[in-house]
Amino acid sequence: MDKVQITQLLKAHSSGDQKALDKLFPLVYEEMRKLAHYRLLGERSGHTLNTTDLVHEAYLKLVDFNRIEWENRAHFFGIASQVMRNILVDYALKKKAQKRGGDKELITLEKQDIAEEGMSLNDILAIHQALEQLAEKDTRQVRIVECRFFGGLSLEETAKALDISLPTVSRDWKMARAWLNRELSNSG
Repeated sequence: MDKVQITQLLKAHSSGDQKALDKLFPLVYEEMRKLAHYRLLGERSGHTLNTTDLVHEAYLKLVDFNRIEWENRAHFFGIASQVMRNILVDYALKKKAQKRGGDKELITLEKQDIAEEGMSLNDILAIHQALEQLAEKDTRQVRIVECRFFGGLSLEETAKALDISLPTVSRDWKMARAWLNRELSNSG
């Protein structure tokens, strides 16, 4: 994928060039599919959103962000991970409203646990609510969790997406995970 070309197209779109989006989608599609696939690996079996649905819904929301001054490719994928989180949380809220209930389970933010066991709708909502609480204390840590946990970005990609140093991302990721694991353990 040509990172320079993606950045140029994002900046062109920010400057009002609507045709830039037509050229952008094929360049970012595969990476967005990887993000969505990674995110959906943790979902329970039988989830009605599939990778393609999540990518398309996220992309449609992203292109509607006319006020964003896209800085670069990393910025785009950082925002994409936030959008995917919001889509999954909205989906979980709708499903939970339909079911009304469910037992709480212990949730951790370890990738291997999520990939092996999957996440229930209650898990997604519990993490979302904990992130809302964390946002009151440290919004940067929330953005890091969104990039890492919901977007599947590496530490390096997260640092680029948020325009902060790698040591800061690493430190905040550890602190956010510890805080969230404690909160989720206490609530469930």
